[in-house]
Amino acid sequence: MTKSRALLGGLVAAQVTYGLLRERRTPTATRGLVALMLGASVTEAWESRGGARGAGAVAAAGGLGFAAELFGVATGRPFGHYSYTEKLGPRVGGVPLLAAAAWAMMARPAWVVAGLIDSRLRLRVPLAAGALAAWDVFLDPRMVADEYWNWPQGGLYEGIPATNFLGWWITGLGLFTVWSRIDPDDDPARDGDGALAIYAWTWIGETFANAVLWRRPVVAAAGAAAMGAFAAPAVRARLAAR
Repeated sequence: MTKSRALLGGLVAAQVTYGLLRERRTPTATRGLVALMLGASVTEAWESRGGARGAGAVAAAGGLGFAAELFGVATGRPFGHYSYTEKLGPRVGGVPLLAAAAWAMMARPAWVVAGLIDSRLRLRVPLAAGALAAWDVFLDPRMVADEYWNWPQGGLYEGIPATNFLGWWITGLGLFTVWSRIDPDDDPARDGDGALAIYAWTWIGETFANAVLWRRPVVAAAGAAAMGAFAAPAVRARLAAR
């Protein structure tokens, strides 16, 4: 078993436990899950694409995402006006350092999913940005409910404005444009199974947790539809390639 598969197995077990023990969803537990998911994603990227093209691209995604967060907290663009609490740990410019991990850990899974749907870069880049933004349909409501950040002006979807998801997509466009320069010639059907597994598990696991464990049917339905729009065709394409 590769290290990334072992880490993914550990991540699945930890997330299931996290979902079942709602009263123990402490900031420490959340930071631990983020670290484990980031470790699985970085290790998968390194094993599949090497240091520079794999882990280097993941690091670039984290850096660009963090820069977008700094700009977003300071100006309200492109996400809308929001602010972080102190729960996620040390902050720079009002943004927790851990925020970089959110962009980094789902970047390669989104890139692989998009490549399985359409490998042409002119389409793959916006598809990857959409796949990344789709994950936030699950992520943002949970983090707001747990008081990790807040939207003072509210919004129609679980108190979150539509500008947030547009901002994720716009940021993703820039992020994956850079990614396409770092690693333009990967083959998701050959070296992307681990990243696809991370994306597909997140889709399935978050849907189940929100629908059954946390009793948030709106989030379950919206997130399932958003991530499923990318995960389902990617899985079909991967199975067809076998």
